[in-house]
Amino acid sequence: MIDAGLSGSRIENAVSEIDGMQNIKGILITHEHSDHIKGTGILARKHHIPIYANEKTWNAICGKIGEIPRELHRVFDTGEDFYIGGIGIHPFSIPHDAAEPVGFRLWAQSVSVSIATDMGYVKKSVLHEIAGSQLCLIESNHDPKMLMENPRYSRSLKERILGRYGHLCNDACAKALPQMLESGIGHVILGHLSAENNTPELAMQTAVNTLKQEGIIPGEEMTVDIAWRDHRTAIYRVGVRHCE
Repeated sequence: MIDAGLSGSRIENAVSEIDGMQNIKGILITHEHSDHIKGTGILARKHHIPIYANEKTWNAICGKIGEIPRELHRVFDTGEDFYIGGIGIHPFSIPHDAAEPVGFRLWAQSVSVSIATDMGYVKKSVLHEIAGSQLCLIESNHDPKMLMENPRYSRSLKERILGRYGHLCNDACAKALPQMLESGIGHVILGHLSAENNTPELAMQTAVNTLKQEGIIPGEEMTVDIAWRDHRTAIYRVGVRHCE
């Protein structure tokens, strides 16, 4: 499991629709913000699941997720591979305003999937880290116009989101898609969509329009899906040659 930003009960209910918490062998933490760790402590304690985070992130989440038994602490070094069972995991640095935020690439044999969210911009190093993944979840957080016109967000919060260590807007995400396709990524999931400053339809349309402008046929050369906020996505079966 990568991050646990909902309540423990909501996560348990969602996982039960697929398989069950008994098959979760670890919780990987990208960074310490509450929308990524809210349910981490309760799930770890209740189901005896180890939590994996780098040292700076561990220091940042102390006191936020409750007491965690020492035997459930796992510390990794950003940039260094480690394994959980037969799955290899590579944590890589991302640009975000957290202690030491990371994305993850997971692989088994010659198959890999990646996740890269909570980024102010798409670094070349991130594109390198996720290159060739059969499936990648990338952030498409907000529409800048919706964000700027949102009366409930303060000026400082808007500046934070729009900054180089904030969140990736629809346009920036879409512009990265042709480069991702060129690296061998054929299936993308748009994730971390803002509830107030974006819509699934707008994020998808921005991505599709950009692909078409680059002469790429959506659904054939690159498939784009949405990670929904209010219900789980489809189950993806990832193989050596394709993802479905």
